[in-house]
Amino acid sequence: MNIIKADDYESMSRKAANIISAQVILYPNSVLGLATGSTPLGVYKQLIDKYNDRELDFSKVHSINLDEYYGLSPDHNQSYHYYMKENLFKHINMTSKNINIPNGLASNIDLECSRYDRLISDSGGIDLQLLGIGHNGHIGFNEPGEVFDKTTHKVKLNKSTIDANSRFFNSIEEVPKDAITMGIKAIMQSKRIILVVNGISKADILYEALFGTVTPKVPASILQLHPNLTVIADKEALSAIEKMAKI
Repeated sequence: MNIIKADDYESMSRKAANIISAQVILYPNSVLGLATGSTPLGVYKQLIDKYNDRELDFSKVHSINLDEYYGLSPDHNQSYHYYMKENLFKHINMTSKNINIPNGLASNIDLECSRYDRLISDSGGIDLQLLGIGHNGHIGFNEPGEVFDKTTHKVKLNKSTIDANSRFFNSIEEVPKDAITMGIKAIMQSKRIILVVNGISKADILYEALFGTVTPKVPASILQLHPNLTVIADKEALSAIEKMAKI
C-alpha cells in the first residue's frame, strides 16, 4: 500500500490525474475502471485539461464504469451514464464503442450482470481502477454486508448511501433505492487501484478501511489485500491515520 498525502482537493485530483495520464501515455489501449460521485470530479477535470493541451489521446482507451442506478435511463440527469458524459466523455476523444456502463434499465438483471462480468473478462481485466470510498466504507455500490459480493450484482442501497446521495436530487424520495455494481472480485483483480479520498468526514472510515479488520462490513477494507494500491488523500482525510500513528 502506498499512501500519498495531498495538501487539498485540487492537489489530490492532480496527483491522481498524473498517474492515470502516465498509464494512458505508456499504454494507449489501457482499460480504465472509472468511478462517479463528487470525489473524482477534480480528477476528470484535470484529465480534460491535459487532453485539451494535447498531452493525452484516449482514442484507444476502454473504460468500464463501476456502477449505475437501477431504474434510471441513460439520459436522466442523475444517471451515471449522464454523469460520465457531462464530466468526461464528451470532452475527450474516447469512442462510444469503448465506453461501458451497466444498463440501469435492464429487464433481466441476471443477464445484465453476467454480460458485464463477461465484458470485464473479455477485455483482459482492468488495468487501472479509480475508486472513491463511501462514508459507510462502500466501494462502487458494494454496501456493507455479511459477505463480499464477488460478481456484478443488483444491490439494495443502504439508508446512509441514499441519504448521502440525496444532495444530488430534488428530494430524498427521488433517490433510487437499488443499483447495479461491479463486484469485489473484478475490482480486486485490477492490476492497479487508485483510491482518492478528501475531507474530514472521510477520516474515520479511511482509517478503518486501511488499518482495521478486513471485513465485508467495511467493503473497502478488502483493498488492504491488493498488491498495488495507491491511496491519494488530502490532509483532512488522513487526519485520523496520522493521529493514530502518533499514539
